Amino acid sequence: MTEEIQKKLKGEIDKYKQVQRDYHKALSQRQQLDVQLNENIAVKKELDLLKADDDVFTLLGPVLIKRDLEEAKQNVAKRMEYISSELKRVEELISTLDKKQDSQRETLDKYQQMFQQAQMKASLGQQKA
Repeated sequence: MTEEIQKKLKGEIDKYKQVQRDYHKALSQRQQLDVQLNENIAVKKELDLLKADDDVFTLLGPVLIKRDLEEAKQNVAKRMEYISSELKRVEELISTLDKKQDSQRETLDKYQQMFQQAQMKASLGQQKA
């Protein structure tokens, strides 16, 4: 009985650790997306300061390529839209993983209590014998 509960407890611990890894990975993704969004906001502010006849260059690999100002603004706006949608997706994932962690913790607590009770019963049984 104790060994069976111990195996289930170990399995639940492994599941919990995996959920934690997924959660930390999602947090890292969110942080990276936040940085990208802030960079693009800064670029948009700079582009908004330019006049229609000013030159705009895009870095493509090691080469600077001349772009139309409106095209550059549209590209930045599209990138910001994409990053925002990815941020929303990652936020939902984090929320889901947060709930999974809570659920997994409750399950772990139950198995730990069952394991402790089984150990106490086993030790009481040995003392009587």
